[in-house]
Amino acid sequence: MSAVLPAARRPIAARLGGSGFLAVLSAVAAALVGVLVFGGMLGGLSPFLVNVVGQLAAFALLALSLDLIWGYAGILSLGHGLYFAVGGYIAAMHLLKSSYAATGILPDFLQFMGWSEFPSFWWGLESFPYALIMLCLVSGVVAFVFGYVSFRSRVGGVYFAIITQALVYVAMLLMFRNDTGFGGNNGMTGFAVILGFPAGSRAVTVGLAAASLAVLLAVLVGLRLLLAGRFGRLVLACRDDEVRLRTLGYRTLSIKLGVWCLSAVIAALAGMLYVPQVGIINPRLLSPELSIEIAVWVAIGGRGYLTGAVVGAVCVNALKFWLTTRAPELWPFILSGFVVIVVLLLPNGFADIGERLRTVRSGALRLPRRLRPVRDSRP
Repeated sequence: MSAVLPAARRPIAARLGGSGFLAVLSAVAAALVGVLVFGGMLGGLSPFLVNVVGQLAAFALLALSLDLIWGYAGILSLGHGLYFAVGGYIAAMHLLKSSYAATGILPDFLQFMGWSEFPSFWWGLESFPYALIMLCLVSGVVAFVFGYVSFRSRVGGVYFAIITQALVYVAMLLMFRNDTGFGGNNGMTGFAVILGFPAGSRAVTVGLAAASLAVLLAVLVGLRLLLAGRFGRLVLACRDDEVRLRTLGYRTLSIKLGVWCLSAVIAALAGMLYVPQVGIINPRLLSPELSIEIAVWVAIGGRGYLTGAVVGAVCVNALKFWLTTRAPELWPFILSGFVVIVVLLLPNGFADIGERLRTVRSGALRLPRRLRPVRDSRP
């Protein structure tokens, strides 16, 4: 194993940084949470802006989940919206049962279906700890079953990406049915109470945004520490030369399953934070377009850096929020332009900008000596 792991150590050290970086990151994030809480509660920040910050943090967490599996394990998933939706639907089910316990009013979709009570599989979801356990369990089991079948069959590359997109599309078609007990095509809305507080109040808006930022920080720091250790080196070694790692006696199936299931749980956690902030969930959250857009966020920010995924998700979605209120018809063309620029000029996204600037500044754009054409010295 010693021949495999040293080659993976330097990239991890370069990408993850040391304890000083984590301390600075924690201080900046704590300051942001403090500004958000005090500014939101004292009226310095509008509820709309606070809500946008919370949504951006949820999207950044979702991008982190994909960067973990794509940037470090080398497995491209075009169906991560499935796990995002799992967390969102479980959050909506918890909120609707809590609202029913507080108001005694059945959700609209149950009244539309003529049902007088919740489906049996909603049992216990009025409890937030139980809902959180179910989120980890459902997303982890779905990811484990799909990952085990795929990785054991040695499915990878573009074939794996296509299968993940097909899976999320099938889930979307299933959720469009009204008799599934998940709201059908109209989805689920009408959240009156969130953790015992009235939904839509300033305190709830600020609390959800602050919680999203705090969870984002905790996951980012946790992933950095995890990937800086032995597990991270094994993940990179599995990505770079899985056959050699398997020959040396390591169970690459377990490594890939572990990082895949962890990525799914993080994506589901992002969905649980996102749905209470937008106040609705419907099958559109399972659209293949969203899953492809998640990959675009990571590619633009720079995959394999963690912070690059956060930057990409925040920048792209902040621009999307701004443009869709002023020129919504331009957004698809601008996003496509970003993709073309990244593919042609910045293969590692924003992470390449600093290196490109240093290259231009040092005048290193000229061909290396060994690549320059050899002059004919004959008379």
